Amino acid sequence: MAARGALLKHLRVNVQIASQIPRPNSGLFALSFNSILRRFSEEVRGSFLDKSEVTDRVVTVVKNFQKVDPSKVTTSAHFQNDLGLDSLDTVEVVMALEEEFGFEIPDNEADKISSIDLAVDFIASHPQAK
Repeated sequence: MAARGALLKHLRVNVQIASQIPRPNSGLFALSFNSILRRFSEEVRGSFLDKSEVTDRVVTVVKNFQKVDPSKVTTSAHFQNDLGLDSLDTVEVVMALEEEFGFEIPDNEADKISSIDLAVDFIASHPQAK
């Protein structure tokens, strides 16, 4: 016991009394945790793109696709039925959308995107879209 006291005296270890430790729901800890949570939720909420901006950009990408007649492109156009694209062309359009919006669309989601409306809905609801 004497050795422990001597060792602690030389190490100068600061011991905090349990009543001095901040509690999760009190004081500065609560304020900083709440402010972090609020800032995070604002960032997440603010990170989604405006749907009208997404629509304009998607329509522009599709109109610029070489196998598409730009006069046939509408916000409700189906890639195969209305624009005459085959499945490979649709994959290329989705890849062009990935490049335009700066994120990768998972294959299982990309398979579901068969029209401009579906592309807009997916991209507008994705937090990584830029």
